[in-house]
Parts: sequence; structure tokens; C-alpha cells
Amino acid sequence: MNYIGSKHKLSDWLLENIKAVCGDDLSQLVFCDLFAGTGAVGRTFKPYVKRVIANDLEFYSYVLNRNYIGNNSIFDASALIEELNEIPPRKDFIFHNYSETGSENRLYFSAENGQKIDAIRAKIEEWLEQSRINEDTYFFLLASLLESADKVANTASVYGAYLKKLKKSAQKTLELVPANFEITSGSHSVYNTNSNVLINDIEGDILYLDPPYNARQYGANYHVLNTIAKKDTFAPKGKTGLRAYTKSAFCSKLEVEKSFEELIAKARFKTLFLSYNNEGLMPAATVKEIMQRYGKYDLVTKEYQRFKADKTENRNHKANATTEYLHILEKHQK
Repeated sequence: MNYIGSKHKLSDWLLENIKAVCGDDLSQLVFCDLFAGTGAVGRTFKPYVKRVIANDLEFYSYVLNRNYIGNNSIFDASALIEELNEIPPRKDFIFHNYSETGSENRLYFSAENGQKIDAIRAKIEEWLEQSRINEDTYFFLLASLLESADKVANTASVYGAYLKKLKKSAQKTLELVPANFEITSGSHSVYNTNSNVLINDIEGDILYLDPPYNARQYGANYHVLNTIAKKDTFAPKGKTGLRAYTKSAFCSKLEVEKSFEELIAKARFKTLFLSYNNEGLMPAATVKEIMQRYGKYDLVTKEYQRFKADKTENRNHKANATTEYLHILEKHQK
């Protein structure tokens, strides 16, 4: 998925730098990805570590990580994928509220794809209720639907708005593509909660932090994916059909420093790594000042291509590249 702040392209760089601090052999270590997003970093470390703990406040992220990180045994769902791809269309919540010719005429999806999403989503839920599938298969199919729907969404990468006309990729018929996961020897766990609450209940060796950098709330930018994932009904608000969402303290200039220090102070992990960029709400000097209070601090940086959602954003930012900071803290052990 084309995702704001995704570390997919930086995953090899992260692995290299984390190994440089923690050693080449990570096989006995517990790795936590506390702001997991689409799970790119957790998926990178899953084959190398004893255990991955993945967490994200957004439910669509939980679904993706529950599949890619939480699923860790073989099952064959190819017949189910085939059946879902042949399912008759259904006019339900996504069609009426987020699709072309739906009652609200919000152009997030074509009329065909809106009906297909509704039909597939209803069938996945029905199969779980009938015990035709177990929880592992349920999240595998849900993750497959989220990623496949995202490929035909009529947006400029985020769901804060839809395009006025259906773009070429949005005109294609949705095809459910399996969200295949890697099986490892480790045991992994996935959470869907506030990071500053969860930190009280977990411990391990490596804590990787990739919180939001700025005021853009993920709950607003990816609200349609949450709606598909949750399959709930509500009264969508405004032109874009927003749902109620939890606002992150990491997106608030007034709250971010306090929340960040609270997280660092409570973390029961030997080594902490924070991904943050040069355009974040907290300046690099502030991050350094906070982290240095809790142990040995270091920093590595890398320039990379900025995320481009649309032309408007490009006009707002003249620079094509952004600098990624990887702040490192070897925490004092009590």
C-alpha cells in the first residue's frame, strides 16, 4: 500500500542499523513495532527475531498486522479467495456512502467495486459467524480485501478526499489478491490499543517507534479502510464521509513532547529506535534532549524520496527529498 510514513523502502536500512547496535544475531530477541501501520517493519524483522509485538491504534492496521505478523501457520485459502472473487454484487454501506451512483455519490470507488467490496465483506463475516473459517483465516481474508480495495480506490493515495472523476486504476474491477504472510519459528502478538497504555504491559529487547510526524491524523486519512475493516454502520459526516476517530497526541504540537517522554520513561526495553524526519513536530534537538536523560544516545540519518499524495501537497513542499532520522537510545537498566 502507498502509505504515509511507510518504511517499506527504508526497511533494509533499518535492519542494517539495528543489527549494528544489537548484533547480527537477533534470533533470541523480542522486537516491538509500537506504531506498526501497514506492518512493513514488523514483517522485515519477523524472520530474524524470537518474537514480534506489533501494535497500532487504527483498526485497519490491526487487521493487516494480525494477518502479516499474527498469522504464523500454514492454511490453504485459495478456494475461498476464488469463491469471493466470483461473488454476486451487493448494495450495502460502502456502495451507498462511498461509491459512484450510491445515494451519497462519494467517488471513493466505482459503482461495481463498491458493490463488490460490500458483498465480499459481508460473506467474510458470515463465514466467521458460521464457523466456516477461524480467526486466522478471517484476518487473512480481511487483509486481502483491504489491500485489494486500496488498489482500486479513487484517491490520491489517502482517503482525506476522493478525485472528481474515476482515474484509470479505479475503473479496473477489484480482484481479491491473497495477502500472503511469512511463517517463522517465532511466536508473535498483535495489539490494537494506545501506545502509551500498552507500554505498561509489554517488555523486550528492541523497541521500534515510528509515530506520526505531523498534524495529519491517520484516522482521517484512512477512514474508509477502517469502515471496511470494522463493517459497522454510522452517519458519515461531511463531503468526504468521515467517521469519528481517535486523535493521536503525537499529532499535537502541544502534547507530543509529553507523550513521547512518557513513552521513553516507561519503556522496559534495552534499546529504543525512533524513526522521525526533519519535518516532524519535534525538532531533532528536542528528541535528543529527551532521550539522553534515559541512557546512551546516538543518531543516524538518511535522505530519501518524500511521500507524494497529490499535486497540492507537492506545491506545499518544494523539496523532493526528506531526511529520515533514526534516533537510538541504549537505555539505562534499573
